[in-house]
This record gives sequence, C-alpha cells and structure tokens, in this order.
Amino acid sequence: MTTITIPKKLIRNDDLIIMPRRKYEELLRIAGKKERAYTQLDKDLDKAIAEYKVGKFFGPFNTTEEGIKFLKRRKVSKMKR
Repeated sequence: MTTITIPKKLIRNDDLIIMPRRKYEELLRIAGKKERAYTQLDKDLDKAIAEYKVGKFFGPFNTTEEGIKFLKRRKVSKMKR
C-alpha cells in the first residue's frame, strides 16, 4: 500500500479534495458548459430588462388563457407581415 504525506498548509480550512483525474476532468467540462449557458442567460435577461424599461411589454393578463390567446394572435400577425 502506498502512503502519501500531505503538508498541513494544503489542508487549511478543509480545502483539500482528492478525486480521480477522469472525474475531475468531467467536472471541469460540465462546469464550463454551465458557465457558457449562464452567460447567455445573463445577456438575454439584460436585453429583456432593457426592453421592459422602455415599455416593450404586454400584459399583465388576468388568466393564462388570455395570455395564450394573445400570443397566438401575435404570432399570426407577425407571420402576415
């Protein structure tokens, strides 16, 4: 059995994590995908907030059905242009 001595300065505040390299690389790959997705989400949210501030919004609707009817009418009117 192999023994490894880890210096105490590396274990400060329980910051040491040991895991297989393949799992670590998989974790990095997943984290990278999520980071890109959140970046796009932030851009879309910023755009939506800016449009809201200048009055580009519809509603509120009293019921879900009202909102769906509005969206269906809106889609048809955009297609006719």
